[in-house]
Amino acid sequence: MVQSIELLFDDDTEAALRSAWSALADAGLPSLASHTSESNRPHVTVAVAEEQGFEAAETALRAVFEGWSLASGGLAAAVGSPVLFGGHKHRFVLARQIVPSRPLLTMHSAVHRALQQHAPDAVVDPQTAPDSWTPHATLARRMPDDRLGEALAAVDLEPLPCRFRAARLWTPSRRRSPR
Repeated sequence: MVQSIELLFDDDTEAALRSAWSALADAGLPSLASHTSESNRPHVTVAVAEEQGFEAAETALRAVFEGWSLASGGLAAAVGSPVLFGGHKHRFVLARQIVPSRPLLTMHSAVHRALQQHAPDAVVDPQTAPDSWTPHATLARRMPDDRLGEALAAVDLEPLPCRFRAARLWTPSRRRSPR
């Protein structure tokens, strides 16, 4: 069962990303707007493990996030250009790139150090490791290649400053995120 560590956006950024989801859905395109579970909140994934194993590092992870004062001021970045992932069977994941600040990259590395030290048996997806991470906020999955132009026309692609205000360890088997 997949487990992830995720950063959650400030209210204005979350609203803007949800607006993009709605714009895609209103245009009859694939969108995350149709998926309404708690796990479908706009977020940036910091680390993923195919099997559970992050629990051993929960205390250390809380300390990392408290050290960055996510709740008080937030951690700055920017929502940037559209980015595509995949291309399997002519379908893509459409996302917005997150342009990281140096503090965001430093925090990301601190998360991975905490995982290495406190959850050494967790098998972390190498795509989320420092120097391999592409921070992004997903807008749609399974976007047909012949509709990419429509999708890009449907959403506002202006750069958007953002802040991360919270983090969560998402464990689907718990159907909740421990805080």
